[in-house]
Amino acid sequence: VQLQASGGGLVQTGDSLRLSCAASGLTFSAVVAAWFRQAPGKEREFVAGISRSGGNTPYGDSVKGRFTISRDNTKNTLYLQMNSLKPEDTAIYYCAALYQASTLYVPAASDRYRYWGQGTLVTVSS
Repeated sequence: VQLQASGGGLVQTGDSLRLSCAASGLTFSAVVAAWFRQAPGKEREFVAGISRSGGNTPYGDSVKGRFTISRDNTKNTLYLQMNSLKPEDTAIYYCAALYQASTLYVPAASDRYRYWGQGTLVTVSS
């Protein structure tokens, strides 16, 4: 199983970025997927998750209304559209996946996820 995150970079406050996570070696349509982030000196934080069908998309409070998670099961790819970026969004962003029987349940705890990507760095300058 491999999750390959990409799309990070250096942007300014208010800019947008789109992260992608390409999955291989698993049945993508059968997994719950999520984005987490970790800033220096801080714990890993749930950013957003998406159910198998895409019908449930919970978000962390700090990104609600600015970030949008989506998935394309035909391309085995997870996305995170990030708008109105702020300096406090600076972190390494990780994609994660978990085989899940429920079509709607999305765990927010990082220890529930079995598969992890390598992370992509997002830096937002003020």
